[in-house]
Amino acid sequence: MLFTSHIGRLALALATTVATLAPAVAWAGDASTAAPNSAEANEIDVQEHLGEFVDRSLTFTDYTGEEVQLGDFLDGERPILLTLNYYRCPVLCNVQLNALTEALRELEWTPGDEHFQVVTISLDPREGQTHAEGKRRVHLASLERGEDVGWTFLTGDAINIKLLAAQLGIGYAYDKEQDQYAHPPVVTFVSPKGKIARYIYGLTYDPRDLKFGLLEAAEGRVGSTMDKLILSCFHYDATLGRYGPFAMGIMRLGGGFMVLLLGAVLYFFWRRERHFPAKPAEALS
Repeated sequence: MLFTSHIGRLALALATTVATLAPAVAWAGDASTAAPNSAEANEIDVQEHLGEFVDRSLTFTDYTGEEVQLGDFLDGERPILLTLNYYRCPVLCNVQLNALTEALRELEWTPGDEHFQVVTISLDPREGQTHAEGKRRVHLASLERGEDVGWTFLTGDAINIKLLAAQLGIGYAYDKEQDQYAHPPVVTFVSPKGKIARYIYGLTYDPRDLKFGLLEAAEGRVGSTMDKLILSCFHYDATLGRYGPFAMGIMRLGGGFMVLLLGAVLYFFWRRERHFPAKPAEALS
């Protein structure tokens, strides 16, 4: 299974991170007491549903207390960067959302502008508007882009949460004893029409990876020509869950620049020849 490699790499990276934060927390989430081979642990997984569509009619409550549908954020123009977390999470959700906020702060685009939106949805059906509003306030302050930012924090009932998680292929589990949810740290990119386009894994995020994921999800609707040229030099590495240099793309782009450079040199000499034509041979004698 493709995701097996994600788990192997993430387990090592996240175990190191968690060891410095809370020795009792496992890689997949905060429900650290679940036995490795328990049914709960087996549910914590990601089955990538690339190319499939999310249900636009799924209903949630936003940070203002208003009822919204997932389709309200699919405007046909901008992609969505989507995360599943929960707002009372003591460790890993905070680490993931803090890292995402830091990466977004370094990105030249702002959530809610003409390029993209961010939607974070709680996995805990007991959480409500107060939790969502408080979490949004904290992360917008850290983002330092003001209050008019398109990063929405939602809550919902168990049915809508489970349906969305199933459509995204994201498995999670609730540990009743610890009163915590275990889930994989993953960011999902959804196209403007609701198609699942890309997943990026981990507790740290490169702003470049977020931008490339959004460019792919946007299907050509956002980003400059230069952005798209740079994207052609990278490809998504499924074994890492991130973007890496693509040798053929770099060679193709370099070849294109060489053709342009050669064309410019030839054009220069052609213009020079027209303005300074060679003298007839007899005039030189």
